[in-house]
Amino acid sequence: MDEQGFTEWVGGRQRQLLRSAYLLTGDLHRAEDLVQEALTKVALRWSRLADGNPTAYALRIIARDNISWWRRRRDVPTDRLHDAGATSEPEIALVVRGALARLTPNQRAVLVLRHFEDLTERETADVLGVSIGTVKSQNAAALARLRTGAPELLSLIGRTP
Repeated sequence: MDEQGFTEWVGGRQRQLLRSAYLLTGDLHRAEDLVQEALTKVALRWSRLADGNPTAYALRIIARDNISWWRRRRDVPTDRLHDAGATSEPEIALVVRGALARLTPNQRAVLVLRHFEDLTERETADVLGVSIGTVKSQNAAALARLRTGAPELLSLIGRTP
């Protein structure tokens, strides 16, 4: 294994992965666990992933593991958020956390990957293992929910209410 290459990749992407995981979960501790699990899986496959797109693979693991965890724990409210922010600006962090808590895990995953990670519909579909149509419908449903429940977030992601 190319340990130096892996270490450099982790150093350059760990914060991004943690931010995405936090936005998906709303829970810093759960996000940290997801990132650690994803980094372990990337490390085990580093020789095959190094020349490809290890970040997309890690995001896929984070998103899928989070959805699997959520399905197993449906009794845990999705609006249970910790005080840690996804941004250095407290007002934006509050808006983002509150708005994302209103979405289903699938809607959150699509919204985070499309609008915070700037992935295309195809890339988002590949990361989540779903069709482009599913990405489009989940994105539309998420934006519609935000339009009525959190219009202030739409301006942050470049949409108008």
